Amino acid sequence: MHRRAEESSLVRSIPSDTGDRESITSDTIAAISTPAGEGAIALVRISGPDAIRIADKIFRGKESPSRFVSHRQHFGEVVTELGGLIDEVMMSIHRAPASYTGEDIVEISCHGGTLVTAKVLEACLHEGARGARPGEFTERAFLNGKMDLTQAEAVIDLIRARTDLALRSATEQLEGKLGQKIENIRKGLIDLLAHVEASIDFSEEGIVPDEGGTLLARLESVREQIAALLATADEGRILREGVRVVIYGATNAGKSSLLNRLLGYERVIVSDAHGTTRDTIEETINLRGVPVRLLDTAGLRTSKSEIEREGIARTERSLQKADLRLHIIDRNAPRPAYFVETAANGNEIVVLNKKDLSEHEDWKNYAALRISCATGDGLNTLESEVLSRIGKQNLRPENALAINLRHRDCLRRALEACDRARKNLEKTHSPEYIALDLNEALRAVGEVVGTVGIEQILDSIFGQFCIGK
Repeated sequence: MHRRAEESSLVRSIPSDTGDRESITSDTIAAISTPAGEGAIALVRISGPDAIRIADKIFRGKESPSRFVSHRQHFGEVVTELGGLIDEVMMSIHRAPASYTGEDIVEISCHGGTLVTAKVLEACLHEGARGARPGEFTERAFLNGKMDLTQAEAVIDLIRARTDLALRSATEQLEGKLGQKIENIRKGLIDLLAHVEASIDFSEEGIVPDEGGTLLARLESVREQIAALLATADEGRILREGVRVVIYGATNAGKSSLLNRLLGYERVIVSDAHGTTRDTIEETINLRGVPVRLLDTAGLRTSKSEIEREGIARTERSLQKADLRLHIIDRNAPRPAYFVETAANGNEIVVLNKKDLSEHEDWKNYAALRISCATGDGLNTLESEVLSRIGKQNLRPENALAINLRHRDCLRRALEACDRARKNLEKTHSPEYIALDLNEALRAVGEVVGTVGIEQILDSIFGQFCIGK
């Protein structure tokens, strides 16, 4: 019985956990962790097995860093190899495993000048550290078991958050709430797989695993959990990227003026000359709690200019990808020739600009929003209509816990594998086929939190980080 248990295909098929992964962080890294430029304070980080040794070499104070109490700041100086002063600093030691990366970390707070910060980093590198890759500190935290992959991704979401809801989403994911939901799904799949494998390996041992309707019910429960997370994918895209709102229309209709009004400052050059805007200009605003990506586009007209024609082509491509389109029209001018073809669209708002001037008879009694970019009249109404349309298209995020595109791909594959397993169960096919499908689902779910198959995606994820994080 025990010998057969050791040889069970269940043991062979369940993916191993991240904790079994050997650390590949044998070298010591250093980087400037604060943004480039001048500031009051800059932070230089060192992480790895030689971090404290390097700190001993470059720090001059009342005691050496190797004798510091962990997580306590000490005043002193960072010096060159020959003892020359670089800067007065505050230094702290964070001893493994109670640190961000799970390794020994040294944090040096120096003055925030560009040159002095570079000199402090240079001293660290001179003593044996190497420059960190983008996101390598967080990558090490993941590899050393300090966080799962969803939490690591939440760090960059936290940095990039532009609304309160996006910030709360990133915070909850960083706390591990998404990871816990994924772990519950994994446990359900492992339990299902255990029963299926038991019916294969121990059919002669008197073990009675769940079968038929019971397995179907448990599989359906797992499927519902996966489907519920998949349903948050669009909300996740909006939280991270914003609602894509394209401003388009004929030249001189007021598209750039509207963008400037919504932003609250003069971002785009405005001129009476036709064709001033020749490229797509994108900015993001927080519209009453919803991140909105505004795209100002080249005006639509027949043009002999090759550059302007390329701008118009980009406008058309932007319209195809838009979540919502704002069709800006000069109410003093006749209806554009293309207007009838594009007006009746569920994701489009027709906006008649220049409300402060007289209206052309083509627009008399026409049901559309009327605004004035010159005076600001009607802009509050336009903002409310934009939010209303976003809500009607289910583009307004309401749930803070939402998956990203990578999660969606993994969970979609997991759901498809579960569907195949369900069909095989319903048709009472051989349990080997069912086990194959369940194992595929398990691997796909494991990729979300980084328990399996993560080597090929680590560079993609951590490459989005700044150096020093």
